[in-house]
Amino acid sequence: MRVKKQKKHRKVVRFYSACFGFREPYKVLCDGTFIHHLLLYNLTPADDCLSHLLGARVVIFSTRCIIAELKSLGESHTNALIAANQLFTARCDHEKRVSAAACIESIIKDSNAEHFFLATQDSDIRKMFRQVPGVPVIYGLRNSLFLEQPSCNQREFIKSTEEKRLHMNESEYQNLYRREQKDKLNSGGKNDIANDVLPRTNIKMAKRTFGVVDKVRFKRKGAKGPNPLSCKKKKQKEDTSASKNQDIEAGNIHKRKRNRKRKRDQMEESKLE
Repeated sequence: MRVKKQKKHRKVVRFYSACFGFREPYKVLCDGTFIHHLLLYNLTPADDCLSHLLGARVVIFSTRCIIAELKSLGESHTNALIAANQLFTARCDHEKRVSAAACIESIIKDSNAEHFFLATQDSDIRKMFRQVPGVPVIYGLRNSLFLEQPSCNQREFIKSTEEKRLHMNESEYQNLYRREQKDKLNSGGKNDIANDVLPRTNIKMAKRTFGVVDKVRFKRKGAKGPNPLSCKKKKQKEDTSASKNQDIEAGNIHKRKRNRKRKRDQMEESKLE
């Protein structure tokens, strides 16, 4: 069961790394509820538990607003407050304290540019950030940690942006044109610039405007023969018929005579017996 859970978590991490650009060491933004849960179920040290969950090194963050919220909760969250003060502090520009949910929302915003993993036990915060693309959510269940599967909204966002990521934008086309122009000038082919580069860019731009998508053509591989090293060598067949004829002519081999009995004779013999 543990191996299956680990495989699921590694698959989710690969999804966010490939589609949203998450890189090691992974940054984990923890709120007060998650820090309190770690201490309650003795999931310490926290960085070891989270690195085991994600399969890579992690850096754990909190914010000033989260620390202030833990401070306001009193003695029941004293240990969580001490632990939160030992974490790295993510920058939030709030002069006055706001709620943890509002602070996290201001840091992550709509795109999660800092590539934070969000660790929380608050179901409302988890539900809110499932709608935001590129925000993986971590939560605890007793003495185990779990990484949520990507939501339907996140998968749909990836499908919708896949076409944009596969093709170059206008600025990339311009950079390519300038680079090819510079290469042509350096090589001495000044007359070929307008005839070669511009038509190609115009065709690509026209395809993009009319929604024409170039399909990837895969080279079809032909049928391969057997491995010659694993095949037995062909044995040369001797011409046995010619050698037998020679032996018969020489008198070495005598043809075997057939003993033929009629059916009637066989029946009479059987009756006598």
